[in-house]
Amino acid sequence: MEKAKVYFTKQINSEGLIKVFGALNKNLNGKVAIKISTGEPGGHNFLNPNLIKGLVKKLNGTIVECNTAYAGKRTSTESHLLAAKEHGFTDIATVDIMDRDGDKELKVIGGKHLKINYVGKNIENYDSMLILSHFKGHAMGGFGGALKNISIGVASSKGKAVIHSAGKVSDTNILWENLAPQNDFLESMAEAAKSVIDYMKDNLLYINVMNNLSVDCDCDSNPEAPCMKDIGILASTDPVALDKASIDLIYNSKDPGRDHFVARVERQNGTYIIPYASKLGIGTSDYEIINID
Repeated sequence: MEKAKVYFTKQINSEGLIKVFGALNKNLNGKVAIKISTGEPGGHNFLNPNLIKGLVKKLNGTIVECNTAYAGKRTSTESHLLAAKEHGFTDIATVDIMDRDGDKELKVIGGKHLKINYVGKNIENYDSMLILSHFKGHAMGGFGGALKNISIGVASSKGKAVIHSAGKVSDTNILWENLAPQNDFLESMAEAAKSVIDYMKDNLLYINVMNNLSVDCDCDSNPEAPCMKDIGILASTDPVALDKASIDLIYNSKDPGRDHFVARVERQNGTYIIPYASKLGIGTSDYEIINID
């Protein structure tokens, strides 16, 4: 298989984001969904609206999200939209909570755990999607990048319960007593990602922004402060290659905070999702980085 191309810039600003997107040399046609994390209130590491505004407007995109499966301030559409407003996202684009009207079932082909993935029903309203991820650590997944954003991020609250339990339960009220073994959870994330990719076909692009590198996710209302310096922005048509390139930049870093970040990843066996996603045919971990600076 040919190496996947991953484009990289050190410029973490609006111009750099637009530039790395342009390097992909591929259009997102029709009605464009831009999947970000709106960030749990109390947190502050989520993507800054001023950073993404230029690209969002260039694509005439709608910011999309889904409600959470944990107790917080984004469990309902009303409270989630309020969080999006407080964090500045409604100032730059329309924000659509995709599971506000329920779920859409997507078939999972070739999965060990999931047969059906439940995503926000409003995914039906979009022709293409940009998976615009803040790359960071994660308390459950080890790290969060493109694969997490297209799986748990696009899943409805019901779908999040299914993924976290590896298909055991779909009720968020009983989820936390039915969490899956770690590798089963990571495999379920990859399987859910595959269902979205199969549904959207080639109408997907992926960007990881590597700034505010905390070991905690944007879903955490009280995250640790970033432990590493900002690295840059990466883009690819291949989410596996993109996450592999991003995590390799962490592992190969000489930053003093590198060991703390890696400890979080390894505590959760986070990198396991990459070979499993590759095995499912989502993409390849064999990549080349193309510096566009």
